[in-house]
Amino acid sequence: MNIADIATQDYIEVDVGTRMGKVRSTFEDGNPKGIIVTDDGDYEGVISERELLQSHVEDDAKVAALTKPSRSTPSPKVDRQEDIRETARVLVESNAKVAPVFEHDDLWGVISDDAILEAVLENLDALTVEDIYTADPVTLQEDDGVGKAINHLREHGISRLPVLNENGYLTGVVTTHDIADFVIRENHTTTTGDRVGDTQRLLDVPVYDIMNSPVSTTTLDATAEEAVRTMLDNDYAGLMVTPEDDDRTVIGVITKTDVLRALTFTEEEHMDVQITNVSLLDTITRESIVQSIENVSDKYADMQVLHVHVRFKEHKEKLRGTPLIHCQVRLRTNKGQVAGTGEGYGAENAFRVALDKLERNVLEVKGITSDEEYRGQLLRKLNEL
Repeated sequence: MNIADIATQDYIEVDVGTRMGKVRSTFEDGNPKGIIVTDDGDYEGVISERELLQSHVEDDAKVAALTKPSRSTPSPKVDRQEDIRETARVLVESNAKVAPVFEHDDLWGVISDDAILEAVLENLDALTVEDIYTADPVTLQEDDGVGKAINHLREHGISRLPVLNENGYLTGVVTTHDIADFVIRENHTTTTGDRVGDTQRLLDVPVYDIMNSPVSTTTLDATAEEAVRTMLDNDYAGLMVTPEDDDRTVIGVITKTDVLRALTFTEEEHMDVQITNVSLLDTITRESIVQSIENVSDKYADMQVLHVHVRFKEHKEKLRGTPLIHCQVRLRTNKGQVAGTGEGYGAENAFRVALDKLERNVLEVKGITSDEEYRGQLLRKLNEL
């Protein structure tokens, strides 16, 4: 199946010369998944709500400040006749909810994560939440400030944070959209006073005041189809995962991105590796990353690696011009999920630290005796898409 029938020409477009204040208002008024940026009609990139939250660009600045090549390379881009698997990969690796669709080198429209998930919904009964969810989520306490929530979202490259009360029980969830909506709304109502002080006041507001509650949850044995239907019906980007007999305890998160990532799984001989923020690679290549991870996994024959996600994140700090990079390597295996994180100056150093931590974590779980083979039924169904 290709995307010709599910892409749409209904999208929002702005020029690089548009004020950022107007773009922020567009997100507030229409809640689009993304906005296409053009320069005199030529495609430049996509702006997401997450990028707005992470940026420090002032309202009077132009959109070009957020779409310059150093920030947006490589910009997501797909052909109208592209298949769903490759389109899903583009969205995942570019960390986007929408991507521009081209026909004969002309911008034709957009494709969204929702459109893809709706198209494959009936095939998703082949896998469960346990197959694709992310374990050990980053959490907040009810009295943590909005500033801490923003830092967690930026640091971990995620879109939602479960909120726990003093007893460690789930009481709410805070998303990128919740924070963006809160900050934009408060900034619009603030007309006097010291701007720095106003900003600090917003960052100190407890997440309890802006979180969503009650929280929609799912369980490990629920099908991905059931989870995605809940997300689509309620316009959620993700659900909290809890034990079947206790919806107060958070054990993971499942998002639309997790499901899209599952659509990219293959039955090919080589390891399936996805890298987010490929543009940060400097002295290291995709091939050497794959080889290094294979070297680790090959040491442990009883652990079958099904899928690998490597994510790089650039910090502002630099050493002799080389940025500080945060790297996370997450393996999805027949023994569960295993991850390693690390930081270093440059992508290669960060990856080596994360890989070393990953191997130590692999050693801790490799003794598990249960060996649930990944179901060929899932891969066969997904390969038909």
